[in-house]
Amino acid sequence: MFVLQCKIAVGWKLRLRHTISNVTEDTDMLDQSTARGRIIAAALGLAATRDWHAVTLRDIAEAAGVALVDLKGEFASKSGIMAAFTRAVDDAVLRAIPPATSGQSRRDALFDVIMSRFDALAPYKTALRSIMAGAAPDPALIRPLLASQHWMLAAAGIGTDGISGRLRVAGLASLYAGMFRTWLADDDPGLARTMAALDRRLRRAESTITSIEDVAAGAGRIVRDVPGVLRETFARRRPKAGGDGATAAEPGTGSGTV
Repeated sequence: MFVLQCKIAVGWKLRLRHTISNVTEDTDMLDQSTARGRIIAAALGLAATRDWHAVTLRDIAEAAGVALVDLKGEFASKSGIMAAFTRAVDDAVLRAIPPATSGQSRRDALFDVIMSRFDALAPYKTALRSIMAGAAPDPALIRPLLASQHWMLAAAGIGTDGISGRLRVAGLASLYAGMFRTWLADDDPGLARTMAALDRRLRRAESTITSIEDVAAGAGRIVRDVPGVLRETFARRRPKAGGDGATAAEPGTGSGTV
C-alpha cells in the first residue's frame, strides 16, 4: 500500500522529469575540446574504474592527454577539479530548467530542479560512488556546494537574500546531502525511491523552513529596531537643559552621590 501511495504521489512528476531529462541528455556538460574539460572528464573516468583516493594528478593528466604542467595551469588539486565539475553541473541544470508553469508551487519547482540535477549527474554515478566512498568531507568543496544550493533555489524562483535566504541555502544543503546519498543507492532507472524520498523531505522541510523564517523575520525586525531603541534610551538619559547643571537622580540610584 505504501509503495502504491508513493507512486500515486509522484506519478505526475514523472512526466515533468521526462521532459527535463530529455533536455539534459542532449547537453554536453563537459566541453572536451578544451584541456579543462578533458581533465575533468579524465578524473571522473578514473574514479569510475579505481579507488579515487589512489588516483593522482599525474594519472589524471596522462588520462586527459595533457602535460602535468598544463594541468597545473588549470587546477591545483583533485578538489579543484571536483569544484569545477560541480559548477559545470550547475550550468547544465540552469540550462535544463523549463519556464515556470502557472500555479506551480515553490516546492514542486524545487523538486524538478533537484531531479534535473540528478539527471545531469547520472552518467557519472559510478564515479561519484567511488569518490564518496573513499573521500572524507573536503572543506575546499564547501563553497562550491553552497553555491550550488543558491543556484538551485534561484532556478526554483526562491530568494536567497538576507537572513531567511541564508537559512534556505543551509537547509537545502542539508536536505540535498541526504538526498544525494539516497540517489547514489537507487539503481531503479525510474528513480521511484529517490523521488518518493525527495517529495516527502521537501514537504517536511517546507513547514520547518516556514517556522524558521518567521523567527528570522522577527530577528530582522529586532535588528532594524535596535538603532531607534538606542536613540530613545540615550535621549531619556541626556541631562535637561537649564537649572544648576545637576543631573536628576535616576530611580533606584539614590541621590547619585556617596
